[in-house]
Amino acid sequence: MKSEVTRRLFLNQATLSMIGFATTVKPLSYFYDYSLTDDVVLTVRNQLFDMVNNERLDTGLRALKLDELACRVAEAHATDMAQGGFLSHWGTDGRKPYHRYSFAGAIDAIEENDGALDHGVPVASDEADGDMISLHSSMFHESPPNDGHRKTILNEYHTHVGFGMATRGSHVRLCELYVAKYVSIDSYRANAPLGSSFMLSGRTLDRMYLVKSIDVFYESVPVAPDPLWLRQLRSYSLPDERETLLPKLPENTFYEDGSSGSIKLEGQKFHVRITLPKKPPGICTIVVWLRHPGMSSAFPATQICVRTE
Repeated sequence: MKSEVTRRLFLNQATLSMIGFATTVKPLSYFYDYSLTDDVVLTVRNQLFDMVNNERLDTGLRALKLDELACRVAEAHATDMAQGGFLSHWGTDGRKPYHRYSFAGAIDAIEENDGALDHGVPVASDEADGDMISLHSSMFHESPPNDGHRKTILNEYHTHVGFGMATRGSHVRLCELYVAKYVSIDSYRANAPLGSSFMLSGRTLDRMYLVKSIDVFYESVPVAPDPLWLRQLRSYSLPDERETLLPKLPENTFYEDGSSGSIKLEGQKFHVRITLPKKPPGICTIVVWLRHPGMSSAFPATQICVRTE
């Protein structure tokens, strides 16, 4: 029961990553650029990386590694927000964070923190570094119950992180992607026909973690939202509609619902047939849940998106 409660909390709260927003006014610079220079991005990224790892180490957590793909995906979203002058986990194409990361070629579970500063005047590239540091610092120093950013930064299951930042005119945007890398997944199709099926196979990277279950979530194809909708602060989550798959049990052994399970486990390897729903075109997100033998709670290791059409 504790495992199921933790699982629900993740679906309803943990993935509801928070958004930070502030407005300031600074004096007009005699020179400004509408985008950050590569040198500024690299410098600030390194500063943020050091800050996050110091914050985690100070609380007894392991340091994170930098994920280059997460940096690219985060930067694209930060740029999208800065160009549009909005702050949202949704992009102008209607996609959520796990859509962006998965369709960029990744399979791992992520959580996203977004922050923004809007100044009264355009911001020079060499003036934005302090804004990015301040945005992250404000996230880390949140207090309960409004401490969603802080919880994301200090999630014990994260292994990697990526930072994206952008400025356009007076808009400053920061996007942080926290990644959990625990499995490898064999090749699969990111686009598949409605109602089709395929074999999902992979392995855990650490033998101490076991596959507890696999969820297949369904949601309709994202559409470009109205600009006014994007400017309304809201959290995101995985969709409510899902099918849960369980490990295959020994012969003549059944779960409470009478099923015997479908996930075949062989040491660190696992494979299961995924059947996509016969519904209108949409996106199915596959989440592999892992657990440690000494712990009753499970955590998400993948957010694999497959578009059905």
